[in-house]
Amino acid sequence: MTDVAISPTKSIYNPDARTRRRNAAEQRFRLYGLSAVIVGLVALVILLWSVLASGLGSFSQAFITIDVPLTASVLDKSGTRDVEELKKVSTVGYGNVLRSALMEQLERDKVDTADVNDKEIFDLLSKEAPATLRNMVLADPSLVGQTMKFKTYANGRVDGYFKGRVTLESAKLDSNITPGQLLLAERMQDAGILTSGFNWDFFFGPDASDLRPEAAGLGIAFIGSAYMMLIVLVLAVPIGVAASIYLEEFAPKNKFTDLIEVNISNLAAVPSIVFGILGLAVFINFMGMPQSASLVGGLVLTLMTLPTIIIATRAALRAVPPSIRDAALGVGASKMQSIFHHVLPLAAPGILTGTIIGLAQALGETAPLLLIGMVSFVRSFPGAPPEGFLDPAAALPVQVYNWTQRGDPAFVERASGAIIVLLIFLVVMNLVAIVLRRRFERRW
Repeated sequence: MTDVAISPTKSIYNPDARTRRRNAAEQRFRLYGLSAVIVGLVALVILLWSVLASGLGSFSQAFITIDVPLTASVLDKSGTRDVEELKKVSTVGYGNVLRSALMEQLERDKVDTADVNDKEIFDLLSKEAPATLRNMVLADPSLVGQTMKFKTYANGRVDGYFKGRVTLESAKLDSNITPGQLLLAERMQDAGILTSGFNWDFFFGPDASDLRPEAAGLGIAFIGSAYMMLIVLVLAVPIGVAASIYLEEFAPKNKFTDLIEVNISNLAAVPSIVFGILGLAVFINFMGMPQSASLVGGLVLTLMTLPTIIIATRAALRAVPPSIRDAALGVGASKMQSIFHHVLPLAAPGILTGTIIGLAQALGETAPLLLIGMVSFVRSFPGAPPEGFLDPAAALPVQVYNWTQRGDPAFVERASGAIIVLLIFLVVMNLVAIVLRRRFERRW
C-alpha cells in the first residue's frame, strides 16, 4: 500500500492565499460593523449630553420670597371683600404693592441697594408676579388686610445668572438686565430673600409670553397630549386590530383586498405632514371643527397611526403557526372561536408592542399638528372631557417648537427641558411595550 503525500499548502493549519483573503474580508466586515455601532453610540451620547446640559436647568428656578402687606385701603376700598369690587384693582395696583413690599423687605434685611434705582429693584421680580398675587387675592378675598409671605419667580435673566447662562459681562450689553441688578441679586441670596428650588410649575403651569420665560410651563401641553393619546387609543386600536383580523383571517384573496393591502403599506410611508394637510382640509375646512382642538389633533394622529397598528397586528397574527388554527378547527371550534380564543391571545404580545410603538410615534409628531393650528399660544387650560376635547390646547412636541422660535435664551432652556420630558415619556412607553411583550408571550 502506497502512502499518499499530502501537500502542507492544503492543510487547514496553513491556509492558502484565497482563504487568507476571505478571512481578511471577514475581519474587515466585522470592523466596519463595530465602527458603525461605535459611531452611532457616540452620536447618541453627544445628543443626550447636549440636551441634558442645556435642559436640566429648566427643572430648577430662582425664587424671591417677601412679606407683602395686603392693605385693605388699597385693594378693597369698599371694605366689602366683594370679588367684583376686588377686580377693579388691576395688576398695576398689585405691582405697586409688590414694589413697596420688596423695598421694605430689603430695608429690613439691610441689603445694600445703593447701585440700583427703584425700577431696577422691582424688575428683579418676574412680570408674572403682580398677576399671580391678584389671582390669589381674587381666589381668597379673606387675604385682604393680612400680611402674607409671597413667593414668586425671579426675573429670567436673574435666574440665568445663577445657572451660568448670564454673566456680568453679557449684562453690560443686555437691555433687560444690568450688572448692578445681578450683584444685588447676589446680596439678596446671601440675605435669604432669593433662593433656588425645584420648579414644579414647569410641569403644571401654562405657557407664558415672550417677556416671562421664567413662568412658562408644560401643563397645557401635558393635557393636550393626554387628550390626543386618549382619542388615538380609543379609535386607532380597535379599528386597527379589527381591520387586521378581517384582512388576515376572513378577507378573500382577490384584487380588491390586494389593493387595500398595497394602500395600507403606502400610507405607512406617507410623510406625517400629509396627514396634517388632510386634517386641515377635512376636519377644519369641510367639517368646521375648531382649530387647536385636541379632538382634531387626535383624529389626525389616528389616521397617521392606523397603518402602523394594522401592519404590526397582521405580522403578529401571521406569526402564529397554522397548526394552532387547524387544531382548534379539528376539535370542533368555529372560525371565530379559533381566532378569538386561540390565535388572538398568542398574537397579543406583538399587537401590544405595535400599538404602543404607534402611540409613541404619535406622541412625538409635530408637523401634522402645526397645520391644524396647534402652534397657537394657549394660556387657558382645556376643560374636562368631553367638552375639553374641543377647547384650544397644545402638545408636547408643538410646545418645544414654539419655545425654540422665541428669542430669549431662557426659552431654549425650557425647550430642552421639554425634550427631556418627552424622551422620558417615549422611553417609558417603550419599556411598557417590552414588559407587556414578555408578560403575555407564550411559547409553542
